[in-house]
Amino acid sequence: MRHTNRSEVKASPSGTAMMGVFVTTSAGATVGTYDPVAFGGLRFHTAVEQFRSGADTPRDYLERCLSRIAELESTVRAWVVIEESGAREQADASTRRYRRGEPLSPIDGMPIGIKDVLETKDMPTEYGCAAYAGNFPKRDNAAVWALRQAGAVLVGKTVTTELAGPEPGPTTNPFNPKHTPGGSSSGSSAAVGASMVPATISTQSGGSLMRPASFCGNWGLKPSRGAINRGERQTASTTAHGVVAACPEDMWQVAIEIASRVGGDPGWPALRGPSTPPPARKPLTLAVMETEGWDRLDDRSREAFDRVTRQIEARGVTVLRRGDEPLIERFERALVGATELTSLILAREHLWAFRDLAEAHPDRISARSKRFFIDAAERLGAAGYERALQDREVVQAAFAGLGGVVDAVVAPTSTGSAPQWLGDVAGEPPARWPTGDPVFNTPSSLLGAPAVNVPLMAVGGLPFGLQVMGQPGTDARVVAIARWLGEAIAPVIA
Repeated sequence: MRHTNRSEVKASPSGTAMMGVFVTTSAGATVGTYDPVAFGGLRFHTAVEQFRSGADTPRDYLERCLSRIAELESTVRAWVVIEESGAREQADASTRRYRRGEPLSPIDGMPIGIKDVLETKDMPTEYGCAAYAGNFPKRDNAAVWALRQAGAVLVGKTVTTELAGPEPGPTTNPFNPKHTPGGSSSGSSAAVGASMVPATISTQSGGSLMRPASFCGNWGLKPSRGAINRGERQTASTTAHGVVAACPEDMWQVAIEIASRVGGDPGWPALRGPSTPPPARKPLTLAVMETEGWDRLDDRSREAFDRVTRQIEARGVTVLRRGDEPLIERFERALVGATELTSLILAREHLWAFRDLAEAHPDRISARSKRFFIDAAERLGAAGYERALQDREVVQAAFAGLGGVVDAVVAPTSTGSAPQWLGDVAGEPPARWPTGDPVFNTPSSLLGAPAVNVPLMAVGGLPFGLQVMGQPGTDARVVAIARWLGEAIAPVIA
C-alpha cells in the first residue's frame, strides 16, 4: 500500500488459470479459521458511548482500522483505493463534534468502505474494469452523499468484480485466501469479514451482496426494490444498494441513515422502519425456500441448515416446507429457472452501456463479461425481454401468495461455504459462476424483496449463512426476525 494523499491499493488478477473446477476443501487458512461462536467482527455502535465520554475518539477508532488494513491487505486485497488523508480529516471533524456533544447521527465517525461501482467525488470509480481505468467523475452517488451528511468516515473504495458481473477480481476470502469471497461485492464483504471496517456499502443485481455476505461471515441487508436511492445507478430493475456489517445494529443504522436523507429510487418509497435498529421479533411461521439449489448443497451444508431449522422449531416456530403447503409448492415451481431469468433481465437492461463500452475498448473487457452480458442480451432481444418480464410477474405473484401464510422464508444463503476457483479450462468457454453459484440469491433480486444474511453457520472452517427473505416493503420486519434468529439460535459448526 502506498501511503500518499490518495493511497492506491492495486493488485493483479488472482492466480494463473489451472483448471475450470471448484474445490471445496478449506485447509491452509492463513488469515484464520471461522468460528461463528467466537467471531465478533468490528462493531461501531458499542463505541459511540466511549466517543461521547471521551474514553475513545473517532480518530483513534479509524487508526485501528487503518492498522488492520495495513496488516492484512496484502493477503485479502479488499481495496482499490484507501483515502487515508481524507479519512483522517473526516475522523478529526467527527472527534470535534463529539467533544462538543453535537454528532450528526448515530453513525458519525463510522469508518465505511464504498463498493467501487458508486461514484465518489474524492476517489476514482473504475468498476473493476480496465476500460474504466482512471475514471474519476468527481461527484458523489446519492448514498455516498448521505453518508457524508451523516458524518461517516469514507475510508476508500472496495474491490468489485468487473462491471459488477461474473469476472472475478483480486480479493480473497478473509478466512482462507485460497477461497473466493464471492462476487460482485467481494471487497466490501471481505473488508468487513477481515475486521478492517465495521460496515461497507454493497450492491446486488443477482446475488452480489448476499452470497459474499454468506462467504465472509457478514450480516447483510439487501433491501426492497427502490428502498435506497441508487443515484446514478438507475439502469437495472433488479439492482439494489445494501449494507454489510459485522452486526445487525450497524447494518440497519447505516441503511436507515442513508434512506432518511436521500429516500428511495424515483417513484419508489424509501426504506421503511424505525430510526434505530428494529428489536428482535420471534416469527410465528416460516417457510423453507429450497429453489433449484437444494440438490447442489453438499451433505455438510445441508445438515448444518437442517440443524438450524430444527432449533427454530424447538423454539416454538412453525417451519413449513413445500410438501406442507400448496402455496409454497406453487412458489417453488415458479422459481424454476429464476437464476437464468434474473440474469437475462439484468443483461438486457445493461446492454446499451456495455455494448458501447466493448465497442470503444474491445480489448479491455473480459470474454466472460462479453459472453454473459452482451452476447446473452443480444440473443434475448426485445421480444425475449418482454417475455422475461412476464415470467417475472408470475414468480412475484406466487411469492405474494405466501404473504398471508408465513412471516418470512428462510433458506441457505449460498450452496455451501466459499469454494476455490482455480481458473477456466484452456480452450473451453469461460465458466458461468467463478465466484460461486447465486441460485439462492437471485430470488430476492427477481422479486424485489428484502433479504438478510445471518452468519449462523460454519462449514469446513468457513462461513455459511442463513437467509431470511420477506415480502417487499417489510424490511424492518425481516431485520427483526433475522435478529431473533441471531440471538435465539445457537450457531452451528459442521
